[in-house]
Amino acid sequence: MALLSFRKPARPAAALLPASGAIPALLEGYSIEVMPRTAEKVEDFRALLPAGTRVYIAHIDGTEIADMVATARRLRDEGFEPMPHFPARSIPGPATLADWIRRYQAEAGVRQGLILGGGIATPRGEYHSAMQLLESGFFDDAGFTDLHVAGHPEGNRDIDPDGGEAEVMAALKWKQDFANRTDARFAIATQFAFSVKPVVAWAERLAAAGIEMPVHLGVAGPAKLQTLIKFAIACGVGNSLGVLQKRAKDVTKLLMPFEPTDFLSELAAEKDAGRATNIERIHFFPLGGIKANAEWAIAHGGEAARPASAA
Repeated sequence: MALLSFRKPARPAAALLPASGAIPALLEGYSIEVMPRTAEKVEDFRALLPAGTRVYIAHIDGTEIADMVATARRLRDEGFEPMPHFPARSIPGPATLADWIRRYQAEAGVRQGLILGGGIATPRGEYHSAMQLLESGFFDDAGFTDLHVAGHPEGNRDIDPDGGEAEVMAALKWKQDFANRTDARFAIATQFAFSVKPVVAWAERLAAAGIEMPVHLGVAGPAKLQTLIKFAIACGVGNSLGVLQKRAKDVTKLLMPFEPTDFLSELAAEKDAGRATNIERIHFFPLGGIKANAEWAIAHGGEAARPASAA
């Protein structure tokens, strides 16, 4: 059943008043995620995103590499920094990995990548983990400047079936050690969440464990509540799901689109108090659409979110 939307139309960027409060500082240098099929629906990214924005390109299993490369090339041509996913379990072997890197670099000047295990259970070949891809040496040999790895503030039951975090923490420690011996800049790009306190506690556990990679915190962009609940269940965001379920019980909020304003305001307050200082950037998952996410950022981010075409 579709929910009604009472969102007021976003004003053109040029007409927006300067943003105030803590959110603009959080949005400085934010990143966002697209897929080839969602990118095709965007007429001009320059009307939505700040110049130079890092744009992750999600590689869903079965997506043709030609479509991924074409999306990266378009983003590069429009003045953005493409960061494609490299999902280990979807890569049959070294020859394919080398070919993907070569094509990305030759056709789109790609020098950044998100290295992760991937969303399928059965590997296509010999790779099954992000650590294997990093150990391959291909990214170092190709001179990648930035390599990001996945983080799960609420755990990952595919890795830790008992609901703990022993295995995911061990993997992050391995990646920190790798980051210490490579020239590439490393960061942790996380799954989205809807509850701030568990995220802050997780970030502080990382710091206590000696994991120094900065955190780029996943945040869900504006979307219908039913859409967010669907993605939260699919992605295993269990603890935060309660926030959405509580909202769903409030009839006055049920028909309104969910926006990340309160979440980011609370996060800003935590950081101002000196907590979770390793959360360095915000990474948006535009679950309600790229345009809706960008318009929210423009309305709340001030100069930090000014689109390239309005600069």
